[in-house]
Amino acid sequence: MRQIHTQQCQLGQPPIEKMHFDHHSRDDIPQILCGLQHLYSDPDTQKIIFEHLEKLIPTDVDANNGRPGMDLWNVFVLATVRVNLNCDVDRVVELANEHRSLRMMLGHEGPFALDVRYCRETVRENLYLVTDEVLADINVAIVCAGHQLLGKSDVPLLARCDSFVVETDIEYPTDIRLLNDAMRKVIMACGQAYKQFGVPNWRNHKDNHASVNRLYIRAQRIKHSSSKDPAKKAAQQDKIIQAHQAFIDRAGFFLQRAQKTLDRLENVPGSEALCAEINYYGFWAYHQIDLIQRRVMSGEKIPHAEKIFSLFKPYSEWISKGKAGVSQELGLRVCIVEDQFGFLLHHQVMEQQTDDKVAVSIVRETKARFPNLRLCSFDKGFWSTSNHKELEEILDKVVLPKKGSLSKEDRERQSDPEFVQARKQHAAVESAINALEVHGLDFCPDYGLDKFKRYVALAVVARNIQKIGAILLQRKRDAEKRQA
Repeated sequence: MRQIHTQQCQLGQPPIEKMHFDHHSRDDIPQILCGLQHLYSDPDTQKIIFEHLEKLIPTDVDANNGRPGMDLWNVFVLATVRVNLNCDVDRVVELANEHRSLRMMLGHEGPFALDVRYCRETVRENLYLVTDEVLADINVAIVCAGHQLLGKSDVPLLARCDSFVVETDIEYPTDIRLLNDAMRKVIMACGQAYKQFGVPNWRNHKDNHASVNRLYIRAQRIKHSSSKDPAKKAAQQDKIIQAHQAFIDRAGFFLQRAQKTLDRLENVPGSEALCAEINYYGFWAYHQIDLIQRRVMSGEKIPHAEKIFSLFKPYSEWISKGKAGVSQELGLRVCIVEDQFGFLLHHQVMEQQTDDKVAVSIVRETKARFPNLRLCSFDKGFWSTSNHKELEEILDKVVLPKKGSLSKEDRERQSDPEFVQARKQHAAVESAINALEVHGLDFCPDYGLDKFKRYVALAVVARNIQKIGAILLQRKRDAEKRQA
């Protein structure tokens, strides 16, 4: 049984609409809870959000029968709080059980709700129910509520667009580290096959991995010689080759044994998952052995396209944006569109794409959600002749500076007063990016591309909710000053 939200308050439980927050607090929790209260208190916005949350209920499940689960409103509240506070599930559980204001928002305050407690597994599994598609629709309702709060519902939107990197939680990728990760997973999967199906030769699988790991550490610690003596440099290079050769020989020995294990498990019922795991990590282990032989033994420079940067998050990209002090970032680019009031209208996760490849698509999607979008500014990374031409068909005004030398027509276009004013205000999008990074988008701790996209969408939604809460609390502070 799954409900959107239990509207009937228990005895002694205060309504969400009458919650009070300390408007002098500088913490993030009162801001996001105040924003959630505003969305809940507005009947039109609440109806839209609940309609979108209802899409999360599977169509083949009877929502009125069965064991009661978490209300979807509570799932939405805890998911946004988790990302906005940039915390893990354990802290979310602690807040849900002990933080009074958050429990009031969840509907668990009062003498008859003290026994309502959350466990870690319940929260962790339910947080993954929300999808990025539903969050994108909810974000439109939140932004509209923010515009209505400011009295700017009918004002043409002037947007600014930029991209940044959301890092994935992975270690720095080296070929021997990736090989060691692959061997660890292969050996442990074979050890699991020994326990479940009695496959021989893997009783000491932990010791087998330890022997591989020792050779990996030895290859990792040995460094190139900094001596100017050619003989010493050559001797040190021989030691490096020997250490790497011993490591890949040991890995190859266990990969051959793993292949025999796969042959034994070929027709065993229930072994499909283990076989798939051994095949996947075995493939990448052979791939890394080939790269190590070519790089270390043959002195070949490996092309970038042949490299992988994480076995567990293979969608991670090596991104060099030329920032001072940041040589590279490992993750995915995310493009955002912010309006002149500081609300994030739309976002897009960029897979193997650069800025110039998403300029038209993200503006077209934003325009479909917000028809009053009139202007959008970009930086030079989004420039292409085709982009400028297509954007002019979508928007009333395109602020897209050209790369390289300018023609007379380009200089006239970029000297237009409205163009100059929009370019001056474009840098404000960096403030929105910094706010997102502070509130959860410095890196994504979740595994899987779908969960990555959901995490980014949650961060955008939570930031807009916090923006609404900050406006409301600031109004209370201003009213207090006027009274004083």
